[in-house]
Amino acid sequence: MKRILSTNGRTLALIAVLVPLLVLFIYVALRSGPLAPIPVTVTTVENRAIAPTLFGIGTVESRYTHKIGSTAAGRIKRVDVQVGDRVSAGQVLGEIDPVDLEERIAAQTSALMRAEAAALAADAQVREALARKAYAEKQAARYEKLLQAHAVSEEGASAKHQEQQIAEAGFAAARANLDAARQELTRIRAERAGLHQQRANLRLVAPVDGLVVAREADPGTTVVAGQTVVEIIDPASLWINVRFDQLRTSGLRAGLQAQIGLRSRAGQALAGRVLRVEPLADVVTEESLAKVVFDILPEPLPPLGELAEVTIALPEMPAAPTVPNASVQRVGGQLGVWLIRDGTPHFAPVKLGAADLDGQVQIVDGVQAGELVVVYSHRAIDGRSRIKVVERLPGVSP
Repeated sequence: MKRILSTNGRTLALIAVLVPLLVLFIYVALRSGPLAPIPVTVTTVENRAIAPTLFGIGTVESRYTHKIGSTAAGRIKRVDVQVGDRVSAGQVLGEIDPVDLEERIAAQTSALMRAEAAALAADAQVREALARKAYAEKQAARYEKLLQAHAVSEEGASAKHQEQQIAEAGFAAARANLDAARQELTRIRAERAGLHQQRANLRLVAPVDGLVVAREADPGTTVVAGQTVVEIIDPASLWINVRFDQLRTSGLRAGLQAQIGLRSRAGQALAGRVLRVEPLADVVTEESLAKVVFDILPEPLPPLGELAEVTIALPEMPAAPTVPNASVQRVGGQLGVWLIRDGTPHFAPVKLGAADLDGQVQIVDGVQAGELVVVYSHRAIDGRSRIKVVERLPGVSP
């Protein structure tokens, strides 16, 4: 009997110790363990008018780029410019080896002089034949009158008419020779002009005032027709080719002021404006494209291809329900916010509107002003999560 009482006493003592420990464990698990309420910060949805600011990344490009090369294959004889040189319109930048073009031009010049001499001779022959023709016509007319007066025989008058016909034929032949000489002269002049044009095409000439940005070949290199040797740009035509998220581009138009931040000039904002919004967007990245130009070109000029950050202030939007963009989450492929209703989180899909650089975004549809939304949470929450509203989370800026 005493042994049974002793065993019951030890059991009761053990239970008295384990129950408080179990209660303490459950309390700790519910208060600070994985089953504890998740700390969250909340804010109230407010109707607010915001001035959205559009942010995009782009690269420095040139509107006008001139790739200069030969129209015929050949070996480069010389290149007179280096990358970074400023050139003027009409300046010779280099030359392709003309090979035998100079000799061919000299030969055509000699042929042209010979053709000109032949044309002069043919012209003299025409004048001589014309004089013979005029003389023969006068003789034939005189003998015709003498024949009517019976002063000469018919044979004499016929002989003069025959001489007139021979003179006319000689004049026609001389005219034909003159025409042929003139045609030959025209042909040789055209061939000579073509050779001069070929010779000119072998010179690499700057079409505009510009800046040399690339030298693709050096003297001694053989190039094909159309291959670029020197590339120049118009420095005044620099612009930024910018990409913007299509969800944020409502209100983007030409003429809006922009702030340009070049990567090589950190902290320096350059003034610019939107020149145009491209009619074609990028269907892969879902971005809209725009061209932004500098109000005043920076000195020294930024290199082509340099990254630039562009900020554009869009027109102010009317008041609408507004939340911090940190409260917008993607759950199950849908954008939305976690609303607090009766102390329980409820996910509400939303349609986003304009946003500004202060981190505020307007909600077009999905929430109403005055509702509570979760901004930050200690960890991911769902519709069954227990939450605890706090003023701020450790490590999160208020």
